[in-house]
Amino acid sequence: MRFKMILSSVKPEYTDTVVNSAKGAGATGATIIPARGTGLREARTFFGLSLEAQTDIIMLLVEEHTVNSILEAIKKAGEFHKPGTGIAFVVPVENVIGIESQMEKFKQEVRQNYF
Repeated sequence: MRFKMILSSVKPEYTDTVVNSAKGAGATGATIIPARGTGLREARTFFGLSLEAQTDIIMLLVEEHTVNSILEAIKKAGEFHKPGTGIAFVVPVENVIGIESQMEKFKQEVRQNYF
């Protein structure tokens, strides 16, 4: 199997909706990392303290054939058509370890559903 990593930066209020939509489109799970970000506009300051925008990084390890449908689901759920709501991109994955038990369960589910 070939895998890809989808990384998406979203505002925290969109995180649950994006993750649930990604799962509905074929993702089997997600890792969420709280982060701070900066964009075209510099962070505002208040008495010398930065007021940077909070963001969540959503990491999804997915099978290659599911990438397009998951990206589309993320785009809609995160309302990426609105400025400043988030981004998502895909990176190649060379090797994966630690998901052997999940892969066996997935194979069993496929056999039950299709055979």
